Amino acid sequence: MGGDTQAKDETEFVFIYSTFGSVADAERAAEALVREKLAACVNIHPGMRSVYEWKGAVEREDETAAFIKTRRALASEAMERLRALHPYEVPAMLVLPIEGGNEDYLAWARGQTRG
Repeated sequence: MGGDTQAKDETEFVFIYSTFGSVADAERAAEALVREKLAACVNIHPGMRSVYEWKGAVEREDETAAFIKTRRALASEAMERLRALHPYEVPAMLVLPIEGGNEDYLAWARGQTRG
């Protein structure tokens, strides 16, 4: 009965996790996604250190993480737009589940995104 609707509502939103080389790059992408209603909110976390292998060399870089809150139904479109905005050749764009949350916040997020 109502369980199906509730389950859908509880998993309606996801995070898209991405990293950027600077806060400015992350903010540019975040502002575009929010303005275009592809994201309700983007949390930007500077001061992260990443260690990874790229083209045969181990790299160590300061990066900025971004957690993009969007509807699951918009995730593909948001990632397509993010790829166009992103300065990296191969940007990290990972969809992470949001299992639920307080209904007043989720109602606000619904109003901020295309539905």
